Amino acid sequence: MANILVVAELAEGKVKKTTHSAITFAREAASGTGGSFSILVIGAGAKGAAAELSGYGAAKLILADDASLANYVAERFAPTVVAVAKQGFDVVVGTSSSYGKDLLPRVAAALDAGFASDIATVKVDGGKLVYRRPMYAGNAFGWCELLTPVQVVSVRQSEFAAAEPSGGASAVEEVAVAAPKAAAQRVEFVGLEQVKSERPELTEAQIIVSGGRALKERFQEILDPLADLLGAGVGASRAACDAGYAPSDLQVGQTGKVVAPKLYFAIGISGAIQHLAGMKGSKTIVAINKDPDAPIFQVADYGLVADLFQAVPELVSELKKFKSA
Repeated sequence: MANILVVAELAEGKVKKTTHSAITFAREAASGTGGSFSILVIGAGAKGAAAELSGYGAAKLILADDASLANYVAERFAPTVVAVAKQGFDVVVGTSSSYGKDLLPRVAAALDAGFASDIATVKVDGGKLVYRRPMYAGNAFGWCELLTPVQVVSVRQSEFAAAEPSGGASAVEEVAVAAPKAAAQRVEFVGLEQVKSERPELTEAQIIVSGGRALKERFQEILDPLADLLGAGVGASRAACDAGYAPSDLQVGQTGKVVAPKLYFAIGISGAIQHLAGMKGSKTIVAINKDPDAPIFQVADYGLVADLFQAVPELVSELKKFKSA
């Protein structure tokens, strides 16, 4: 029997959708072992945010709400996560977002726990949890088992569907915020430089329009009309970001953001392994590339061999006609 602790991620006083993938993992792991799962909501404003998670089947919602946690700093959040995890939990789980990648390894070290990152599947084998995770930029997958009494894992949002409410209301427990160690108290939050956009966040977007280096200086000129028409997020390959055609926060791939929208447009993207690792979990992939041998066509559901500078404006024009009909 495994009891799971889900660490929720907050942004501007609300629970991020990425947390729902971790809840799906927790449901599967708990039901497979006969255990239960609880959700830790930590941060300033946690009480208000926790109301969003009341009906997801958690045994309890654990709230750590304190003004000192208004701004995320791993050294200040980790001690409380560790203290709660020691209250009878066997697995601590979060999503493989920048938040989870920063916080969970620190939690694992403090718990002396084994850590498995980017989990794609979980199963029960002989009463034990076994995890499937990508290797070699997603070119291969392997199964791993953690042997420590407490385990820490991060799950890929692209592999676990967002959890839906299951009804009922979870019990609520408030806990005190654990004091950070002396060294951690010297860490000071200076500021957060965050790109604000009216477009959906890439990791939460239902539709993404991504472009590659082939777009050159016309990156926005070509992609923005299509993205605006579809209400889509805009992504980019690493090559496009490195060349300065797109900002780095738009990068999709192994070293960027891992996404799994319902619809993904890969425009002028060849399909390098590193990029495929970040988007091949998309439900439907549409590729436009003038090279018929581009690797992107191997994973695309629909492919168009054409000059993108002609094809994309024509696509936008036809979609406008369709919408106005």
